[in-house]
Amino acid sequence: MYRLVIQAPEIETPNLKQLARLSGAGEIQAVSQQAFHLIGADIANEEAVSDFCESIQHDWAFIPEDIHVRDIGLVVMDMDSTLITIECIDEIADMVGIKPQVAEITAAAMRGELDFKESLTRRVALLAGLDASALQRVYDERLKLMAGAEVMLKGFQAAGAKTLLISGGFTFFTSKLQTRLNLTRTIANELEIIDGKLTGRVIGDIVDAQRKKSELIRMREELGLRADQVVAMGDGANDLPMLHEAGFGVACHAKPKVQAEAPYCINHVGLDGVLNYFVTP
Repeated sequence: MYRLVIQAPEIETPNLKQLARLSGAGEIQAVSQQAFHLIGADIANEEAVSDFCESIQHDWAFIPEDIHVRDIGLVVMDMDSTLITIECIDEIADMVGIKPQVAEITAAAMRGELDFKESLTRRVALLAGLDASALQRVYDERLKLMAGAEVMLKGFQAAGAKTLLISGGFTFFTSKLQTRLNLTRTIANELEIIDGKLTGRVIGDIVDAQRKKSELIRMREELGLRADQVVAMGDGANDLPMLHEAGFGVACHAKPKVQAEAPYCINHVGLDGVLNYFVTP
């Protein structure tokens, strides 16, 4: 059997009761005012639950009842527009007045309309000549964690999970977040800087969709975990392969293509909604 996890900023009791009826759940347990577990739900009723939740703008997920937060050994995250609210390269571009041009390429890549490596190469080239101090300004002035990010991370970390932040963004930001959030491992692209200025090039191979997938698999195998002990989160088309490699691959406030293909979706609550999938102590 499954627990049906229902989440939204506001949840009305009549809607909960209707969802219990639709799912065949026998018990309603409150996790918080914004999250409830409906125990004994039948996944065969998924379509009816999905349709109703879409009509009332609630997030939902069928989670096997025997999965506990302590069973999750690895949490893998994308950075831009997932762990943090911004696309770092777009904000860097804003420092030289070319944010619209760069953001247009970013959006097309995240929708899956452009090859990610090509799109990143094109975007980084537009930054050539920018003073490297702009990176610190973006971190200080614009980078904010996604709502619920710290609660989510602390919950999984307290239960013993390792963490991997893997990004098609830049090491300047992932390294700072690793220290700030006590992350186990971070992987990203390194911007080439010469004489204090961006050259418009990336050092080494670009972190793309295949790299994200392979690094998840590598760390999962290092830790001796099964797929159902891994949670992965992302928002762009380049995250889909890694989401499919995790037992719990979650599209977080994601592009339509990602929402359509990811196993799970969070649209109406913060990243703590992913932690709420699991029974915690």
